[in-house]
Amino acid sequence: MCTITDYLSAWKLKLSVTKTTSTAFHLNNKETMCQFTVDTRGNTLPYNSNPTYLGAKLYCQLAYKQHSEGLCQETLGRNNLLHCLAGSSWGASTPTIHTSALAIVFSAVEYATQVGCHSCHSKKLDVALNKTLRFITGFLCPTPTGLLLILADIAPPNLRREQLACRLGCQATINTFFTVLSQTCRCRGASHSI
Repeated sequence: MCTITDYLSAWKLKLSVTKTTSTAFHLNNKETMCQFTVDTRGNTLPYNSNPTYLGAKLYCQLAYKQHSEGLCQETLGRNNLLHCLAGSSWGASTPTIHTSALAIVFSAVEYATQVGCHSCHSKKLDVALNKTLRFITGFLCPTPTGLLLILADIAPPNLRREQLACRLGCQATINTFFTVLSQTCRCRGASHSI
């Protein structure tokens, strides 16, 4: 922590103690209740076993459960908005509901989905998305999910998660390639100038 504090003071940055927490991530169940104290030159950071980082709920054992349960609750509220749009006699048109569902529900569910792409907890989100698909198509519960996906013209949620994870992996590979390329060009430019 001293190194981070020195770095911040060297660059004239100030750590926001009210927004910063300390967390230990591990895979050992025995260490779940272990808490430690982090001191930043007079300020002690509070310990949080399940912090939220950029809207994603993190769990100290690196599980996706907390985040997916939170998303399921959030999806219920967002589905209620779609329900208001999809009235039986006065509701919005199907393309409007389709666009709204992608913008309101699917975008929230797919945010940071690369983390739990292969998690068993992501199946809970699929159930919540099935209700969204029923609002888009207007069909009732007995309708098979596969048919809902075809009628709504939306790829299955597991394939959408895979696509997002692959896109992130490709972007990381491209960034690594260009970083190595720029370092190589700097080294060659330095050797030519000497």
